Amino acid sequence: MTSIASPAAAPSWLGFLRWFGAAWICALVALFGFVVALDPYGIFASPRRAPAPIMDLNQRFMYPQIVRSGRYDAAIFGTSSMRLVDPAALGSLLGARFANLGMNAATPWEQMQLASLFVRTVKEPKVLIFGLDPSWCAADAADNRLTFRSFPPWLYDEVSLADLGHEFDLKSLEIATRVAARRLGLARERIRADGYEVFTPPEATYDLARAKAHIWAGAPDVTPVVPAITPSAAERAAWRFPALAWLDALLTQLPPTTRVVLAFPPAHIAVQPRPGSGAQAHEQACKAAVAALAARHGAAAADFRLRSPITMDDSNFWDPLHYRLPIAGRLTHNLSSIASGTSGGVDSLFDMLTYMSQRER
Repeated sequence: MTSIASPAAAPSWLGFLRWFGAAWICALVALFGFVVALDPYGIFASPRRAPAPIMDLNQRFMYPQIVRSGRYDAAIFGTSSMRLVDPAALGSLLGARFANLGMNAATPWEQMQLASLFVRTVKEPKVLIFGLDPSWCAADAADNRLTFRSFPPWLYDEVSLADLGHEFDLKSLEIATRVAARRLGLARERIRADGYEVFTPPEATYDLARAKAHIWAGAPDVTPVVPAITPSAAERAAWRFPALAWLDALLTQLPPTTRVVLAFPPAHIAVQPRPGSGAQAHEQACKAAVAALAARHGAAAADFRLRSPITMDDSNFWDPLHYRLPIAGRLTHNLSSIASGTSGGVDSLFDMLTYMSQRER
């Protein structure tokens, strides 16, 4: 026999669905309110509102709030090759409040977004230091603006209520939960409030044999090319460095009181171009272009990316790109001397080339 539902069944189910839908909407509103209240990306950070603690390792999402906080009047830009420069130590040497805004594997375009935000937010920066990796010399820099890492352009433009819509996802909820745990004393910051983080292993665990394996993986050839390759005038004339044009445009926006250093950070000779090669000639042309750019803006340009007692010694590196903390300390003092215009204090063991502009901005 077929059963017949009672007339009260349908209204009962409709009532359940209404209550379920209302509860679901209330839960979403509560979760969204939780994220907005914790402000995990520091959208509303300002001199009057402290930023959230840095609780995620994707610096592209975390660092804009450091800039907006108003706590810093000087900054370091670059990739992981600049991240071991301690901004607190550098600030004490130069009388400025530094943030280290180096981002892992950041493209020149990404670095420029952060630097532009800093220049728009901090009206009179005291010191800006740019760490220039080989990507700054790439002809296709304009075609390779992003990496596989997510980049949030909405965090780099003017703040608006529309930005809140970008926080309506599980990742934002996760970071907001971490922020809450930090404020309750249940978790530690992932990265120090000024952007500094020692991302390399503890110095006490350093293993030279393991470092050598990383440095010389792939058996790179570091012997000079004989005879040396001399690019033709036509080849040189065709070289383009589009990322340097972005940097040039940014420097024109700075007040004359801002001290600027453009530095090629140290890298092991295993990843430097072979002496006498066409690649080395191209890199040297890029470095010369950086020196000329610095001279036009009254800035200083320094080259630590060359053959020196530092970059030829395996024991100074964890891998070809990342030097150890003692080297970072020496680099910090060198950058301080260059920024202050007292190049006589530069560590001679770096055997570096420094170009200092002689004209006032």
